Amino acid sequence: MEHKKISSAKLFTILAFLFFIASIISFEISTSKISDAKSKESQKQKAKDEDVYDMLELFGKAFEITKERYVDEVDNKKLIENAIDGMLSKLDPHSGFLNEDDFKDMTEQTSGSFGGLGIEVTMDKGVIKVISPLDDSPAFKAGIQAGDLITHIDDVQVQGLTLQEAIKKMKGEPGTKVKLKIFRENSEPLDIVVKREIIRTEPVKYKMKADGKVGYIRLSTFNDNSYDDMEKAIEKIKAENTDIIGYVLDLRNNTGGLLDQAVKISDAFLTEGEIVSIMSRQENASRVFFASEGDLIDNKPLVVIINGASASAAEIVAGALQDHNRAVLVGTKSYGKGSVQTLLPIGDTALKITTARYYTPSGRSIQAEGIEPDVEINRAKVEEEKEDRLFSEETLTNALKNDTKIDDDKHENKTDKEKEEEEKDKNDYQLQRAIDMVKGLSVYDKRFKNNSKNEISKKDLKSENKKDKEKKTSK
Repeated sequence: MEHKKISSAKLFTILAFLFFIASIISFEISTSKISDAKSKESQKQKAKDEDVYDMLELFGKAFEITKERYVDEVDNKKLIENAIDGMLSKLDPHSGFLNEDDFKDMTEQTSGSFGGLGIEVTMDKGVIKVISPLDDSPAFKAGIQAGDLITHIDDVQVQGLTLQEAIKKMKGEPGTKVKLKIFRENSEPLDIVVKREIIRTEPVKYKMKADGKVGYIRLSTFNDNSYDDMEKAIEKIKAENTDIIGYVLDLRNNTGGLLDQAVKISDAFLTEGEIVSIMSRQENASRVFFASEGDLIDNKPLVVIINGASASAAEIVAGALQDHNRAVLVGTKSYGKGSVQTLLPIGDTALKITTARYYTPSGRSIQAEGIEPDVEINRAKVEEEKEDRLFSEETLTNALKNDTKIDDDKHENKTDKEKEEEEKDKNDYQLQRAIDMVKGLSVYDKRFKNNSKNEISKKDLKSENKKDKEKKTSK
């Protein structure tokens, strides 16, 4: 018996020893694999570094050959700047190099005052494509439209120029003129002369619509003043008329601007929840923005108008309000720019680099997709036909007068400019449908809320009657 116990103990010791040896061997094999993997990764990284050095050497040779052999003498600075711009602009249409003048112009645009034609453009298949003219700018007054293609500037062909070079050709001293050759869909080529001016952007304009019952806010860009100006506009609308039933926010031809302004303006109409998320390769650059309490328009109906030139920051606002069911979007599909650009200064110059993508609260990326309106309303020309009132109660002989009618002389006191603007707005089909939408939402809200209150009061009454019956029965 004792012998068996000793044999068992020896067997256990031998097994434990073998397990220990196996563990060591396994560990050595695992360590060897990790070491091999690290070695391979190190070799790959080394190969990549060598490739970079080879390419930089290639760039140096190309630079020297170009400098020596190009038909005209070229400036070193210009060669380097063009090389950097080419490196960035080939990545996506919104990245690029800003030299000292370009950087200064960019700063002026976001601050709200700059010189030029007042036109937002991009490069498309070798020509300049108009994203949108700014409201009341020289380009807007000259009749340039979103989607127009600019092929020549002062009879010089655009193809072969970079975007920044083309923009420089369109800029000049205020008061001077520039001729643009425009190709427009379903139209003959147009020669349009535009007079350059100092552009002072007014990001926000407001009016009273529907006899002072609908507040109309036109937001044309997102610069440093956009939120403050919009807040002031809403305060004035409220002060001018206490019977406001709802609002129209017009984001048509708004090509975007500052991210922080888009967040603030979205927050103005939301009381909680996510506004937008920014996702970058660098974790510390990714951010999520949330709404705070408070609604500047007191939760009244809101209709937002968008179109194919509504882009970037305008799409952030539209997407946030749509995802939170805070507004009804009308118009046409938006531009589809769902990327974020960052200005990275390098001395007096800067790199404009696409650093992140943004997503709406529901997780939608609208990059190259755009935002679909809830109700599609295309531009249209509408001719008003008033109903013939020759036959009605009021036309009958000796018909009774309406003893509750109040004479309205509001229209008689309007200035010629106000009448002109009113006539212009009548021809804006999308705007008129948006105003109709606000009216409909207002009526629905009132009736729905009133019906809800009536239903609650009916339930309370039934409950009280039931209690009374129960009391009587118990007695």
